[in-house]
Amino acid sequence: MSRSEGVTVSDRALQNQFMPIEFRNLKTKFVSVKNEDGKVKVGDLPPLMVKLKGLSSAFTEDEIKQKLGESYDDMSNEIDFETFLREYLNLQGQAKEKSGGQKNSSSVLKTSSATTLVESEKATYVRHINIYLADDPFLKQFLPLDPASNDLFNLAKDGVLLCKLINVAVSGTIDERAINTKKVLNLWERNENHTLALNSAKAIGCTVVNIGTQDLVEGRPTLLLGLISQIIKIQLLADLNLKKTPQLVEVLDDGNGDIEELMALAPEKVLLKWMNFHLKKGGYEKTVTNFSSDVKDAKAYAFLLNVLAPEYCNPLTLDTKHATERAKLVLDHAERMGCKRYLSPEDIVEGWTNLNLAFVAQIFHERNGLSVDSKKISFAERITDDVQLSRDERCFRLWMNSLGVENYVNNVFEDVRNGWVLLEVLDKVAPGSVNWKHATKPPIKFPFRKVENCNQVVMIGEMLKFSIVNLGGNDIVQGNKKLIIAFLWQLMRYNMLQLLKSLRSRSRGKEITDSYIINWANRKIKSTGRSRQIESFKDKSLSSGLFFLELLSAVEPRVVNWNLVTKGESDEEKKLNATYIISVARKIGCSIFLLPEDIMEVNQKMMLTLTASIMYWCLQNSPEECETSNGYSSTYASDASSPAPSVNGEDESSSLCSEVPSLTIDDAASDIMVSSSQFENGENTTVE
Repeated sequence: MSRSEGVTVSDRALQNQFMPIEFRNLKTKFVSVKNEDGKVKVGDLPPLMVKLKGLSSAFTEDEIKQKLGESYDDMSNEIDFETFLREYLNLQGQAKEKSGGQKNSSSVLKTSSATTLVESEKATYVRHINIYLADDPFLKQFLPLDPASNDLFNLAKDGVLLCKLINVAVSGTIDERAINTKKVLNLWERNENHTLALNSAKAIGCTVVNIGTQDLVEGRPTLLLGLISQIIKIQLLADLNLKKTPQLVEVLDDGNGDIEELMALAPEKVLLKWMNFHLKKGGYEKTVTNFSSDVKDAKAYAFLLNVLAPEYCNPLTLDTKHATERAKLVLDHAERMGCKRYLSPEDIVEGWTNLNLAFVAQIFHERNGLSVDSKKISFAERITDDVQLSRDERCFRLWMNSLGVENYVNNVFEDVRNGWVLLEVLDKVAPGSVNWKHATKPPIKFPFRKVENCNQVVMIGEMLKFSIVNLGGNDIVQGNKKLIIAFLWQLMRYNMLQLLKSLRSRSRGKEITDSYIINWANRKIKSTGRSRQIESFKDKSLSSGLFFLELLSAVEPRVVNWNLVTKGESDEEKKLNATYIISVARKIGCSIFLLPEDIMEVNQKMMLTLTASIMYWCLQNSPEECETSNGYSSTYASDASSPAPSVNGEDESSSLCSEVPSLTIDDAASDIMVSSSQFENGENTTVE
């Protein structure tokens, strides 16, 4: 990294358009196309630029050549680095225009209805922020925000607001020690905050597609409202599950048979079921199926509140004929029972889905009206008691949603049973692997169609050389949790190795295996003069977190504040380090879904994903790493003093297979057996 630290251009404003590491990366790429005379010509740029961020999906090489030709009569003219940067920024701007601007923005958040700038939504979110962040030590100097102004968009440009809001939604998601909280932040500090916010948003369940840190730095209203909408929605719906509110079993008919079905429902569906449960008790004859047209007249709200808080009932609410007046009386009723008022009568009457959903969720949070049936609650608690399985489900659910699958996954074990979501994920991870002509899209009436989908899933798994002994399509249809988790782990691992393999052409390295990743991490730490090393992803020393902090510091020296690091000796110190590691990794750009407990308990699957994510980021952003890794294998293998050359002390070129079979499938979480003979025959997930 030090080799590029002195790279500058005369125009400092131009240089500040890029993160330091991106700036160095561009300089290295520019230098790489110099000819024998040490010059770069305009004609050398198209094949280079077509591979750059923001341009690869927007233009072909010929299109870039044509656009440069409009500015330069002679493609053999020499071009300097500063001009190259200006041309790159110019093309990036054209790429954004080509992608459709507003149209592209509307596809950013597939699960959100906030695709246009709605003033009422902005006002509602501002009121929410004013309420829930009023006492924040850093933000209180800027609050309250004015709902009628652009205060929200201006404050959000530094990224601090989004990070704080995420922590309100899911406490402890971000270690606030990792947030850059100065009154005036420079470009890369802002970028770090937004990178941390985006990766953390994905880690709590937000679906973010086609949105980058620059969009947030610029305070683009549509994108910000869409993201804030999802974060607030997650906060308000947090208690709508059996784990947090086991009393929800009361909304079911007698008997326990439907509890697992209730667990599989999306939170908003559970909210509708809860609402209709009380409306039926109150004598409301209709069934509410949405938070828009079905509640616009506010009658359903009047019935709901009369059931939940009859002591505050106003007889005029149902007698009035004007919907807006009825909505006003409903809001008065809700406020008397403790709901904070940040919704207007017009919002109800207009039928804004997000705002009405938030209103009903707030009513549920304040008074759910459910009784305590100890027998039912006990049953509900028992079926959600497997902590490790629950953690695994959470990790894979968030990862699947981060891929941008069309069908949002609310519960892995239920949502994969028809096979369709798994086929979507496989198509993302291994493009072209799915034969869609032989797949049936939900809703699926006939059970054998589900089995056909799942059989294709298993067949593709075999093609990708997964270990799937004892796994059949019917096991997925039946919802065998351990087999599903084992399959998803192999799929996630395959995806990580494929991403690393995609950078192999730049580093000209050997096959990517678990031992290769371990060796790379050990080498990175050793290059900084530190001696900490590991032999496997089961190494108990990982629980202190110090290995990962040294690795993060090795790939980006300024990202770890060592004054905040503990010795990692007690459980409390380990927890502090683990929480900090996750936030720092997300801050530099790693998309990870593990929990602090995974580090503390040395969950080997999560240790692999974390290390691989850091490695991927490093290879992607550090051209120096790609250059030095050309001779990595021979150098490392010949260094007798280097500890842990591989998991089993073998040369790194040996295949993963016989090394750590439990890394492919955790025996504690799977019934699938991995045989050594399969590995010897190369039947594994190693990328060749």
